[in-house]
Amino acid sequence: MKKIKIYTGPFCNYCEAAKRLLKRNNATYNEIDISKVEGAMDEMIKKANGKRTIPQIFFGDEHIGGYDEVRALEKENKLQDLLK
Repeated sequence: MKKIKIYTGPFCNYCEAAKRLLKRNNATYNEIDISKVEGAMDEMIKKANGKRTIPQIFFGDEHIGGYDEVRALEKENKLQDLLK
C-alpha cells in the first residue's frame, strides 16, 4: 500500500471527513497538522503546486487534492486501485 500523507489543520471538517474516508477504505496515513509543525504549510503549498486549502492529500509522491477529489475517486471506484 502506498504511503499516504495528509496535511490538516485545526477545526477543519473537511480534514476530519477525509481521514474518516481513508480509514473506511483501510488506508493508513501520516497526518501533518500545519498549525503544529513548523514549515509544514510552506512544504504543503510547494508540493501542492500553490494550493493553500486543507486538507491536501498525497499518495506517495502523487498529489491527489483535497477531500472532494478523494471522495470523487471513492465514488468512481478508483480509490482502491490508487491505494495499491
